[in-house]
Amino acid sequence: MSQFISVFDMLKIGVGPSSSHTLGPWRAAQEYVSKLKETNKFDLIDKIQVDLYGSLSLTGKGHATDLAVLLGLSEADPEYIPIEDIFIIVERINTQEEILFKGGKSIPFFKNSIVFNREFLPFHANGMTFRGYKEGEEISNETYFSIGGGFIVQENDNLEEEIKINKKNFPYPINRAIQLEEYCEKENLQISEIVFKNELELRYASEIDFELNRIWETMLECMYIGCHTEGKLPGGLNVKRRAFDTHQRLIKDTSYQNPKEWITAIRSTEVKFREILKWVSCFALSVNEVNAALGRVVTAPTNGSAGVIPAVLMYYLVIENHQADFNDIKKFLLTAGEIGSIFKKNATISAAMGGCQAEIGVSSAMAAGALTELLGGTAAQCLSAAEIAMEHHLGLTCDPIGGLVQVPCIERNSMGAIKAIHAAEIALETNPKESLVHLDNVIDTMWETAKDMNKNYKETSEGGLAVTVRIVDC
Repeated sequence: MSQFISVFDMLKIGVGPSSSHTLGPWRAAQEYVSKLKETNKFDLIDKIQVDLYGSLSLTGKGHATDLAVLLGLSEADPEYIPIEDIFIIVERINTQEEILFKGGKSIPFFKNSIVFNREFLPFHANGMTFRGYKEGEEISNETYFSIGGGFIVQENDNLEEEIKINKKNFPYPINRAIQLEEYCEKENLQISEIVFKNELELRYASEIDFELNRIWETMLECMYIGCHTEGKLPGGLNVKRRAFDTHQRLIKDTSYQNPKEWITAIRSTEVKFREILKWVSCFALSVNEVNAALGRVVTAPTNGSAGVIPAVLMYYLVIENHQADFNDIKKFLLTAGEIGSIFKKNATISAAMGGCQAEIGVSSAMAAGALTELLGGTAAQCLSAAEIAMEHHLGLTCDPIGGLVQVPCIERNSMGAIKAIHAAEIALETNPKESLVHLDNVIDTMWETAKDMNKNYKETSEGGLAVTVRIVDC
């Protein structure tokens, strides 16, 4: 049976700065509390210890993994929690040294209750173990792995169990890009139409539209907030927010009152080539500046790469097609989600496993393919665009300075967005039948590259810029 990964698995609403190091541990902590309740151990425990391993330990402080664990154990939901409540909850736990669960139960939780272990567990680079105690005796032990994009598994899980697959006969089962291309050609349908028909097996059309619109509105709000917030990012690097100043220079004195009016305002501005480059960069930077400040973003497919897809979609709306509507947004997100799912099934979207090629590279490929469809490309051209975008991210390492999702991560979203647009334009001028490299080839190559890559370049902050640029010099 083919694996089916929904667009809503690939595009999740959550909190920054990292899907694998923040959202994943948050979800794992929630899952652990739920398991305690299911096994009737919740009322018995009087202590919890959390052990972080591998990449989660090495970059956990910079990625706010410890904060995410506290919030997850508190049973807060990253999709809906008011952002201002995050620091209130964390401060209360650190001050009172206790976890307060829903229903009123509380247990002591000290700063040393989260242990950072440098060693790696064999199953995956992002491992964590939750231990529950009663009167000093361990009565509960669960190990989880955060495998990228907010997905979590336990060692004996398989992918179908993790993403709660309904074992249905989807009309178009897809594991490889070539299957998707063949379906489109046989049925004379666009990629987005194929994906929509599969999604209908899980949700009503109205539900799909509602959730896709909610995803887009979260992206739009994130860009809006990022473009209207100045200052420096938290974490110690003193990185200055750049989207604000760039936006001020580009928008000039145009007036607007909300995000929807903002789109209209941007459409009225000057759009020479340099301005287009600056707008796309501004959109991407704005998202990842919000992400770095523990704001709400959409994993696309990860938090570290959350700026590429909204930036490219915004480019289409404000530059390419001023008459674009929700139907265009829907097509873009459906196509992007499917391309991302093929990468996840056959390679990885985790920087801890594959370096930054697995995040920015995948997001750029997703955006390139989706933009190509909106620009009138065939399904084969969409997949060709995705291939071109990934081909020119192969080998990209993950080397965040200080373990923070800031340098070089934020700028890489800007570059990924520009590459996606360029890849779409190349694909539209190309006959895919004459191309020597198919998307499936580049996905396989990416995975082999990931396996060959030195572990220092896989989100450990022990190689690359993370070593040559010392945090004490910043």
